[in-house]
Amino acid sequence: MGEIYGYVRVSSRDQNEDRQLIALQEIPVPSDHIYIDKQSGKDFERPKYKKLMKKLRSGDVIYIKSIDRLGRNYEEIQEQWRIITKEKKADIVVLDMELLDTRRGKDLIGTFLADIVLQVLSFVAQNERENIKQRQAEGIAAAKARGVTFGRPKLKEPDNFEEIYQKWRTKKISPDQAAESAGMSLSAFYSRARARKRAEADCSKSANKSTL
Repeated sequence: MGEIYGYVRVSSRDQNEDRQLIALQEIPVPSDHIYIDKQSGKDFERPKYKKLMKKLRSGDVIYIKSIDRLGRNYEEIQEQWRIITKEKKADIVVLDMELLDTRRGKDLIGTFLADIVLQVLSFVAQNERENIKQRQAEGIAAAKARGVTFGRPKLKEPDNFEEIYQKWRTKKISPDQAAESAGMSLSAFYSRARARKRAEADCSKSANKSTL
């Protein structure tokens, strides 16, 4: 028999992988054979998955909680399934769907049924992802229509920011001192200072044009 592996993926660092881990530990999959990716679904970079693929050998078995852990859409899921089962000649067990266990039914009928289930579930996974994105977009649009603002609230400048800015600009105080006096982080101070410089440059251009 080959080695037993488990793969866990959450789409952002804010999500919790415990549900997937518990399912794998009940197999049990050795803890040092469980590979976890906590990556953004936007770029889908999966360093642990790539590492697992390099270790995978013929006869090994990969356990995953659900089919959408293999990819974001129909094509990706199908492609990863092909690589694992055809190129690597390893087996896959999808814990949420008993029929998707390539260790069973390796005859023609079993393979045919597994392929049908895989295609259906891959389509469902992609469709659900697209529905979630649409609902999110609609929710954001509705919230904006109600006047809800997103992102961090803008930091209010202190009343004496102009004085602090001029002292920093004439090198009477250091950037750190300026930021502390303004009650801002250094990066926030630099951002406001650049905005002030651009405003001054725009005013200067306007004044020069008016004199021509």
